[in-house]
Amino acid sequence: MIATLEYVYRKFDEYNRLMFDNKLPFIPIVMSSALTFVGRCEYRRQRTLSGKVRYCDFRLRINNRIDMAEDELDDIIIHEMIHYYIAVNGIADTSSHGHVFRQMMDEINARYGRHITISHLSTPQQRNQAMAGKRPTYKVIAVVSMADGKQGIKVLPRVLETILNYYNTVSGNDKVRDVKLYMSDDKLFDHYPKSGALRVYPLDAETIKTHLADAEKLKCDGKSIKFDDN
Repeated sequence: MIATLEYVYRKFDEYNRLMFDNKLPFIPIVMSSALTFVGRCEYRRQRTLSGKVRYCDFRLRINNRIDMAEDELDDIIIHEMIHYYIAVNGIADTSSHGHVFRQMMDEINARYGRHITISHLSTPQQRNQAMAGKRPTYKVIAVVSMADGKQGIKVLPRVLETILNYYNTVSGNDKVRDVKLYMSDDKLFDHYPKSGALRVYPLDAETIKTHLADAEKLKCDGKSIKFDDN
């Protein structure tokens, strides 16, 4: 199967409850067209004033150019969730796939009958498959409805802090009626700059509705974001 954003988020929630006691915070998930890997947990290291290193700007990258068996894809998702668990909790390990990672991997494999492995680099066959065509790139779209009835859009970086900052700041403006968030791969939005700047690009309601017809709705409470199942 080919990974989709909805599938990966759904599996993340499922395995978070089942294997990680629901302790993993929401993380932005990015569909990747990379040729060299099929899954990756990414984050940024930041040194605090006290000299300690903290990790931030987490996101998961899952390849959606390669056709995999469902079990293989799920093992990749869990593999990256182990990396995320170790990093977000600041757990020291001996290496990227060190003692802590291997212990967690072995426990999950034994308890849940998984077949998680150390490496998730793509194989030559998978790279040849990925060369066959580029998969869509999904974007976070904010639709801003103004108090005067006008509408506009904003393409946001897929960084949780940036999305929340934009949502909270713009929706708190007296001139704004509401802000709705979507995940879309529609090519129309490729023509708009992607940033966290507090700007709205005017666009008529009918055009917005047409180009977001197949988009995934997101639900935001000001502190977290998830797919809207309603």
